Amino acid sequence: MDLTSSSAATRSNTAGKYGAALSVLATLFFMWGFCTVLNDVLVAHLKAVFAMNYVQTMLIQFVFFTSYFLFAIPAARVIEWLGYKGAIIVGLAIMGCGCLLFIPAAGLLAFPPSYPVFLSAFFVLAGGITLLQVAANPYVAALGAEKTASSRLNLVQAFNSVGTVLAPMFGGLLILSRSTTGTVSAGTAVTLPQRLADAQAVQLPYLFVAVVLFVLAGLIWLTRLPVLSTQPRNAQEARDTLWRHRLLVLGVVAIFLYVGAEVTIGSFLISYSTSPHLSAMTSTEAAKHLSYYWGGAMIGRFAGAAVMRRVSPSKILAANCMAAACLVVVSMLASGALAMWAILLVGLCNSIMFPTIFTLAIRGLGPLTGRGSAALVMAICGGAVLPLIQGALADTVGLTVSFAMPVLCYVYIWFFAMRSRDDRMAAVAQ
Repeated sequence: MDLTSSSAATRSNTAGKYGAALSVLATLFFMWGFCTVLNDVLVAHLKAVFAMNYVQTMLIQFVFFTSYFLFAIPAARVIEWLGYKGAIIVGLAIMGCGCLLFIPAAGLLAFPPSYPVFLSAFFVLAGGITLLQVAANPYVAALGAEKTASSRLNLVQAFNSVGTVLAPMFGGLLILSRSTTGTVSAGTAVTLPQRLADAQAVQLPYLFVAVVLFVLAGLIWLTRLPVLSTQPRNAQEARDTLWRHRLLVLGVVAIFLYVGAEVTIGSFLISYSTSPHLSAMTSTEAAKHLSYYWGGAMIGRFAGAAVMRRVSPSKILAANCMAAACLVVVSMLASGALAMWAILLVGLCNSIMFPTIFTLAIRGLGPLTGRGSAALVMAICGGAVLPLIQGALADTVGLTVSFAMPVLCYVYIWFFAMRSRDDRMAAVAQ
């Protein structure tokens, strides 16, 4: 049998052995992508409901992504205690409870809408997603050959992107379209009855999502998944530490900056799209453009999963970083349709970044993979810090100029991609 036939046979055996498990995991990726990007709709919606500035509004993303930082290490411990399957079930249940918290947050009986309770709901929801992230990403990477891990994770992450595409449509139809204020803009005055009606528009959608999450947890409990060991195989592995893996350390910073850039652009996209130099569309119309942004990520991940079987993941990552940085700069300098489509195409460039950085960073970790995954998931808190910083910049120097920050993020990720091309970086530093 030639090498081509052998490779095809290996892929076929992997698909047959792990196909059911990967299908179940794809559903998980879809759900947490859906819930995460639904935040972007609520950023614009709650900004009008509570008449907040950009910094106050970005507390949503700050609280949501801070949860990743706080719960990533405990999540790794849960995996060691319950195994990957048990951790996934618990994560889904926590997500469901977080969604249910949106109901009292929006106001019940004599209680008016409460922004602090909304923030608490985001925090609990993100805690569940954190557990799923720590468990599912390395689990997918381990289900097959290491050399195809980036391709495999990009494929499953593509279903995460399907969720991110559908979430703005779902939110625009069931939340923004019911807004009594018509458009979401800075300084919009909202009366108490309007505030109550607009806040309560989130209750039914999040109740529906909670039910889906609980049902999915039950289905996974009934599904047989491969058991992967989380224990060291020998004394040398037991003595190994994360800090000896230099590429992992660089990858933690890359994940921090990537998630920060991606979330920042997504969070501000509705406000950016409705700014005068781009268009005069309403927030409901802008939510459709948010779907285009995340749709680019979906298309790119499906394509990336195929291309990475033949082209080095590091090279693809480096090219996408440079393209993303250039597109953001073009959008900042241009106006109208050119500025709009330039920023939307950044989503296509973002597509392969997270799964590729993740798999490059955990390469060669062995039994430390769970803890390495936790360190990378902790770095997702970049989605908490950078949007808040850009919110402060937007309030002081203007929304358009504030987009210089994501450009700097993409430059560092390019640096990480270039370093990861040296296979020796994946080895333990001596």
